[in-house]
Amino acid sequence: MPGTRYTLEVQPRLPESLERLKDLANDLKYTADPRIRGLFKQLDPDLWDSCVQNPKVFLRRVSQARLEQASRDRVFLEEYYRVLSSMDSYHKEPVREEICEHLAPDRDLIAYFCAEFGFHESLPLYSGGLGILAGDLVKAASDMHLPMVAVGLLYRQGYFIQSIDVDGQQVAHYRVTDFEDLPIDLVRDEAGNEIRVPVELPGRSLQVRIWWGTMGDVDIYLLDTDCPDNGDEDRAITYQLYGGDNNLRIQQEIVLGMGGVRALRALDREPSVWHVNEGHAAFQGPERCREKVATGMPFDAALELTAAGTVFTTHTPVAAGHDIFDDELMAVYFGEFVEEDLGIDLERFMALGRGTGEEGFNMTALALRTSRFRNGVSRIHGDVASRVEGYVWPDIPPEENPIGYVTNGVHVPTFLAREWVSLFDMHFGGQWRSELLNPTFWEGIDRIADHSFWSMRQTLKSQMFATVRDHLSRQLHRQGVTEAQRERLTSYLQPDRTDILTVGFARRFATYKRATLLFSDPERLARLLNDANRPVVLLFAGKAHPNDKPGQHLIQVIHDFSRRPEFEGRIILLEGYDIALARNLVTGVDVWLNTPEYPKEASGTSGQKSGINGGLNLSVTDGWWGEGYNGQNGWAITPHDPNLEAEYRNQEEATELYELLEDQVVPLYYRRSGHGFSSEWVAMSKAAIKSVLPQFNAQRMLMDYVRDYYGRACRHHRRLARDDGRPAVELAEWSHRVTKAWDQVTVERVDEAPTDIQSGETVPITVAADLAGLSPEDVRVECLVGVENEDGELAVKERHGLSPTGETDKDNRALFHLDLEPSLPGLQVYRLRMVPYHPNQGHLHETGRMFWL
Repeated sequence: MPGTRYTLEVQPRLPESLERLKDLANDLKYTADPRIRGLFKQLDPDLWDSCVQNPKVFLRRVSQARLEQASRDRVFLEEYYRVLSSMDSYHKEPVREEICEHLAPDRDLIAYFCAEFGFHESLPLYSGGLGILAGDLVKAASDMHLPMVAVGLLYRQGYFIQSIDVDGQQVAHYRVTDFEDLPIDLVRDEAGNEIRVPVELPGRSLQVRIWWGTMGDVDIYLLDTDCPDNGDEDRAITYQLYGGDNNLRIQQEIVLGMGGVRALRALDREPSVWHVNEGHAAFQGPERCREKVATGMPFDAALELTAAGTVFTTHTPVAAGHDIFDDELMAVYFGEFVEEDLGIDLERFMALGRGTGEEGFNMTALALRTSRFRNGVSRIHGDVASRVEGYVWPDIPPEENPIGYVTNGVHVPTFLAREWVSLFDMHFGGQWRSELLNPTFWEGIDRIADHSFWSMRQTLKSQMFATVRDHLSRQLHRQGVTEAQRERLTSYLQPDRTDILTVGFARRFATYKRATLLFSDPERLARLLNDANRPVVLLFAGKAHPNDKPGQHLIQVIHDFSRRPEFEGRIILLEGYDIALARNLVTGVDVWLNTPEYPKEASGTSGQKSGINGGLNLSVTDGWWGEGYNGQNGWAITPHDPNLEAEYRNQEEATELYELLEDQVVPLYYRRSGHGFSSEWVAMSKAAIKSVLPQFNAQRMLMDYVRDYYGRACRHHRRLARDDGRPAVELAEWSHRVTKAWDQVTVERVDEAPTDIQSGETVPITVAADLAGLSPEDVRVECLVGVENEDGELAVKERHGLSPTGETDKDNRALFHLDLEPSLPGLQVYRLRMVPYHPNQGHLHETGRMFWL
């Protein structure tokens, strides 16, 4: 149609009695509270969904007549005032007592930096698991009223929106976000002027705007370069999440890390702990060092003091997940900064980002060296990270280096279906919301009658089928699929026919996640899915990075299988995976499938979301499932040695997957009693909730951080900051002396070592150490006692310290002595070693040096 197209939005006026709907719409708490979202949905369900569940946009478009009607609707008003009362009470709650045992709420503040935050589909600031994890942690911080601020980037286009064409090719679309549609505001001073912070880039100064929003009790600050004072190229820095080349990526990470620090300073926010969530934000370390160097503190002392208050979380063992910038690029962006602001040469700075056996500047290495508290995101990943990143502590056994772990958890109010919430309220009262950290409480799930439990699961599956059918129908229509084929492809997604085993696989399509492992034997798969008496449906969803061609190929393979005659309607591939679709799938599928290459799945949280809703995990025991599987709550695929040839390993694990499905999963689901359902399946589903919900929720994750990382970092930083940072200066000087002397240090045992003693006797042990200028107080000599395993490795049972005698031998070597009284019976092994020691170290092995006798 010719002519100009005009748009017009007729906005309603809120009735006075509903005025506080604005308060609910402008607090991101709606992303975590289904009761708030439900309130808006009651007004106009179709409009609510068409607005991507964005309450700010919704209130601009809902009809005046509907608002007037709601203002007189007694039922709606009762729910409205109930939600407001709950919200007001929420904001009045004090900091949880268990947090106060480790932090002082009146003086401590956690600054949580992340490149993406997945709060909700209406706020497009995330790509996948990292962002959703960050959003869940912030939600938990608000629930527990932890003093925290979150810092990220505000993307004009965000991550791409995915469609899949008729040939199975992924197509990336970018949608421009109007910031006025989001529940955020530009930060302004008292005169109404925007507060901006400058960030220096080569040959120019970049202006960074600050946007503010709230997630309940947590302030969120988002940085944006799309302002008129910047050139077009600089305005585009914050357009896309994970877009562009390394030049754009380093600019984004400078804005996030360095700009984030400056933004908090401009707002007079003074964190006591800085949490770097993945390496993207690691440039905040050098920026905070710059601040201290500007006061006259030497760089090494500034680094010690900065690192003392910093927590770093690494999220992946996969190399592609660690940003590496080449030396020339680093020199362009940091050469002047390093020499003029840090007072060191570029080589010294580059050493902070050196990995092992690689060229370039590794942001994970920088984050490790500018923090003193580090963790992986599951027990297995903590072990893997300790080995992969062990180059920072070259002499230290991986199991003893400073990388620990905090297993990820999910925000229960966000991902627990509203129907479960209502059922829990009926059975347990509102108390259950305060029992998320109490595993014993959740044994009460067994008191829910099996038929009620099964009915709930079928209701959720019915809702999922309705959503997925509608989603897939629109997808197929857009692809030009004929009506007859659309009927075949959606034939098993009948909301009134839920008695069909449904398996879900939804996550990022990366090759190591092996989305197509189940397709290794198509004939066997066809027999499994097409059993007339025991049918199975597979649901797939997920995105591959636009530059990840192998990942995109996986999507095409699944698409091609889904269109084969023997798999039509049995294998479903859904486009446009986002939080909304994820919420629907994790609440409705019977089995959640995960088949990563061990040990590359750092944690994974989608299976946790399914588990809290009664879904059963069928997964390789990698990531969180290595801790979560207990034999009664799902099924485990045994990972084979990762050093084996990949094709063999894939085939063996695929075979085990088929056997589990054929021999256990499918028979159990269809083993019906006289009540029309499998009692054994219900028991396993209950076991999933009992084991997953209290152990793998975001509050438990947050408390692990508070107890093991935030509290320790606060205390360590305060210790080094005393007397204008004098302890930090002394620690840096000590570390320098140790580094310089250690290669000349020698230690040997100078007494005879007995091979046997009688019970009750002691073993005298004396060692002599040439300390190369260090003092006996600068080291600790240890005796490790234990037994050897089959591989000849020492399993330590006891640790004893050797004390300096205050004497030297004829060669002027310092003597250390221990009278060892073993408590273990029989044959045992002991070893001796020496490590540098300073009382102000954050970790005994921080220097990375060790001498074994």
